[in-house]
Amino acid sequence: MNPKLPLLGLLYFVQGIPYGLQSSLLPIYLRTAGLSFTKISLTKALYFPWILKVLWAPFVDQFGSKKKWLLLSMSGLALTCLISAALSPETNFAPVALILLLMNFWASVQDIAVDGIAVQLLRNEEVGYGNTVQVVGYKLGSVLAGGGLLAVMDVVGWGFLFVFLSAIYCTITLYSWGNPALNMLSKTCSNEQRTKIPSLNPWRILQELLSVPGTFWTLVFVLVYKLGEQGATSMFPLFLLDNGMSARELGLWNGMVAMGFSIIGSSIGGILMSIYGAFSLMKTFFVIRLGGLAFQTFLLFVFNSNSLLMKGAAILSISVQHFIGGLITTLTFTIMMHCSQKADERIQATHYSFLATLEVMGKLTFSALAGWIVDWIGFPASFFLFIILSTAAVVHVFKVQVTGR
Repeated sequence: MNPKLPLLGLLYFVQGIPYGLQSSLLPIYLRTAGLSFTKISLTKALYFPWILKVLWAPFVDQFGSKKKWLLLSMSGLALTCLISAALSPETNFAPVALILLLMNFWASVQDIAVDGIAVQLLRNEEVGYGNTVQVVGYKLGSVLAGGGLLAVMDVVGWGFLFVFLSAIYCTITLYSWGNPALNMLSKTCSNEQRTKIPSLNPWRILQELLSVPGTFWTLVFVLVYKLGEQGATSMFPLFLLDNGMSARELGLWNGMVAMGFSIIGSSIGGILMSIYGAFSLMKTFFVIRLGGLAFQTFLLFVFNSNSLLMKGAAILSISVQHFIGGLITTLTFTIMMHCSQKADERIQATHYSFLATLEVMGKLTFSALAGWIVDWIGFPASFFLFIILSTAAVVHVFKVQVTGR
């Protein structure tokens, strides 16, 4: 096995933990405590450091080695988890929110370092497999922190949960510190940095980023490609919760089983890319995703939690949605990495972080608004809006032939 892949898999695994914790565990926890959809959606603001990470990406890119930034960020994550273990969301919600915000900051720094390591380590023919490992590793971390921990949280409690996460971060930090591939990359990058003058002029950096071939099409794509899907994945489980399904059931089916389908989809996406082109696959899966979203919208009108058939249909819709979403995510990050590899090595991690920031911004902004939209116009009208947004994404993907990218 290529030794680069297990390393990247572990690094992306721990990177997915904060996302799973806040996207799967926290909303269900807060809803069972009686909070409104609007307030639950506003907790997405804790992801704000991910939007701003492009501001500190040039520092990670041009000062020190990626390995040093990686070790610093994971040590910060281990410490924030220990602090959170000593707090209680029921009585210390504001401090817990602050700690989660800080956790997202350290996770965003780690993301920049790991993406830079991946861009530099992977050869062109390895990018597809590397991004499969990236997405699968990230989602496994998300599954552990989201569905897995949600299922056992009643037994182990909030404090033990975060002590466990801190131990994971400490273990991976030690593994990264002694990894030969990272040591070799660190020495190579240090030698190259001596011959290059760092530039932190924001306007100049932005001009360099936008001048990379294919950047404009890609940045529009990452902003819009998941808007409809994101609205549905964040709100449909809450619809099921309000209509008779328990938090434990959702932890199992939405937090673990459906995420398992997402991981399978991501893995298959990497295999298919070795046979077909990324863009031809993207067009096909975008159309299929649109059909799945239409089916889920139909379920809003007929769902009955007392019917096993209806429950099965709802679980099937979630599983298919996550499977297709996994395929699309792997293809998307492969397209992003290919685009970033066209940039000068001095700004490759910054370029990738720029695209990744826009990708998170599109999802985060709409996730923060989705609950308010549902509170305002109801579930059916909201899902029709999600369908319209998904249709717009399909149109943009088909425009790639016109742009000649």
